[in-house]
Amino acid sequence: MAVHHGPIEERINWLLDLAHRHTAEFRSPDACLAREHYQARHPTAIVVLKCMDGRIDVPVVTQTPPGIIQPFRNLGGMFDLGWPYLGEVLANHIHRQIAAGKRVLLLITYHFSRGSEKRGCAGFGYNTQAAIDFTGRIKEQAERIFGASHATVYPIICGLETDEDALLIHGRDGRVLDLSRIDSGAAGHLRSRVEELFPDMNGQMQKDLTRLLQGNLNWMAKVRQRGRTLEIEHREWMICLGRGFDFLHTPNLALIIGPYSPDLADPIRKAAGIIENNMKAGRIPDDGFLLFASVPYEDIGPDQARAELKSRFLADFASQVIRTHHPHLAERMHRLTAVLSWRSRALSLLPEA
Repeated sequence: MAVHHGPIEERINWLLDLAHRHTAEFRSPDACLAREHYQARHPTAIVVLKCMDGRIDVPVVTQTPPGIIQPFRNLGGMFDLGWPYLGEVLANHIHRQIAAGKRVLLLITYHFSRGSEKRGCAGFGYNTQAAIDFTGRIKEQAERIFGASHATVYPIICGLETDEDALLIHGRDGRVLDLSRIDSGAAGHLRSRVEELFPDMNGQMQKDLTRLLQGNLNWMAKVRQRGRTLEIEHREWMICLGRGFDFLHTPNLALIIGPYSPDLADPIRKAAGIIENNMKAGRIPDDGFLLFASVPYEDIGPDQARAELKSRFLADFASQVIRTHHPHLAERMHRLTAVLSWRSRALSLLPEA
């Protein structure tokens, strides 16, 4: 069944099966031991701020075991660390890592395509320089919050060229390390390049960043060897609101809205407009779309109960926005409301109230 063209019921079933397979893989003995082994060798905690685009899959392009990298995703990769909820969630996560004795590498990402401007980031109107400038402002905010000396938290601007999945690392002095330009035979010099770009970075963190870059070189070699079909046309058929959508890394499938902005209605309206246009243009079937709300929880009991209430609130809020601004689309709306165990990545669907 084609993910974009089957009946809506089949597409939803495909999605739930994808989530189930992701959970099973994450909880497998091999995956658990791989995470433990990786963290023992590379203790630096890694946080990534990134776009909702399914192509931006940092664990895959760096060959890092699932569950190591903590993602924050939003439409266009647009964040403001002054947003109350985002600041709270990010700060709490970083403080937990520091309390465990770890330093934190904060990757602030943008993406673009060398082959076609229209394969770039629609959130910035396909203007890569505008995206870079925006990530620079986030980096300044991070340094204001966590310190400019980078002793514990080190923010880095990181580009991703999606045609080859190549990382571009922006150094302190304005130099950029473009991994697509590095010959595989020169990979042994990666550590020295990292030291040149970030001379004030802790030695262990330099080592752990180098491992990410080496993983990216290995991944690019696979991409170049097998080739790939480049997706140009947007065919999203679902709106995902909340957190816990790490299993969704299929291009042009979902519009993911993190619950971070003080004005949630605006991105919901825009996402609904995109899906309605996709239907009108025949890029997706017009028999329905999915509104999917998900909220993660750490512990059973009150934390899980609060996550359930929050997930239902998000679904109800988004439904009302869509009914108000896109009433014809609302008639074709299907809803899923769920919570996600952050420890096991088990997704639990909630019954409709």
